[in-house]
Amino acid sequence: MNKIILIGGGGHCRACIDVIENDGHYQIAGILDIPEKNGGTVEGYPILGTDEDISRLVQKYNNFFITLGFVRHPNKRINIFNILKKTGVKLPVLISPRAYVSQKAKIAEGTIVMHDVLINTGASIGHNVIVNSKALIEHDARIGNHCHISTQAVVNVGCVIGDNVLIGSGTVLKQGVEIVSGCIIGMGAVVTKSLKVPAVYIGNPLKKLEERQ
Repeated sequence: MNKIILIGGGGHCRACIDVIENDGHYQIAGILDIPEKNGGTVEGYPILGTDEDISRLVQKYNNFFITLGFVRHPNKRINIFNILKKTGVKLPVLISPRAYVSQKAKIAEGTIVMHDVLINTGASIGHNVIVNSKALIEHDARIGNHCHISTQAVVNVGCVIGDNVLIGSGTVLKQGVEIVSGCIIGMGAVVTKSLKVPAVYIGNPLKKLEERQ
């Protein structure tokens, strides 16, 4: 069985571990986390060091996966993804055996599809994306890189989502809407029109709270 190193040891890591264990394609060799946790464990797997140890561990392991969460901004996930890409290691796609992913959908490297997700035909998902539990990605929707589609979010037919976007839990996107890169959409929002300004949006009806750089 292929061994894999996980980067990030918080709650999202524990959820990723559950997917990996149920999938059975990879054996977790260890986890990288903050210095204070070095020498501890997450779900029984050893914490082997910090991000600074990536250059050492790529000499021994070929498979790495980013298990940091994305709540407010994906910068840390993006930085680590770029570091890993420069080393030439593999960043696999992880798919829960409880998810349904159409054979005609496309998913890029470093993305995780969690329990009870449905990804329909013709959908396209970029790299380093979290598609969280029970999310629905309808046919021909397109999701960019470094996004987080949260629990039970609904991305309807033909929606286009840019890079670095967070779609909150239970949010619904009307068919065909476009979301510009850098947006955060709060939980339970309903998006009926395209969003062309990077900002934080909440509610139903949707309103803009603050613009983002």
